[in-house]
Amino acid sequence: MADITFDDFLKIEISVGTVIRAEPFPEARRPAIKMWIDFGPAIGERKTSAQVTAHYDPEGLVGKQVMAVTNFPPRQIGRFMSEVLVLGLSDGEGGIVLIGPDRPVANGERMH
Repeated sequence: MADITFDDFLKIEISVGTVIRAEPFPEARRPAIKMWIDFGPAIGERKTSAQVTAHYDPEGLVGKQVMAVTNFPPRQIGRFMSEVLVLGLSDGEGGIVLIGPDRPVANGERMH
């Protein structure tokens, strides 16, 4: 990967939000879950789709704080418009583990 400058990094808005609703996404090509995430008053509620079914079910995601890139343009995923990119890490077997704070923080707080 190419090096980036600190100014490049500052252009990426990575913020925390709380999942307020989640449901299966059976129309997706690969198993996925639709999520609606509250990023606080400055950003608002945004939705996304994520392939996180190896470790999460929709009911278990509600109330979970997650990190996401919030300044990407919306992206059409089948019939669903994804507005943010939630962040995660591979577990070594292809399952995704979501990234979030280890203590509660205010929705909308930006990563630094």
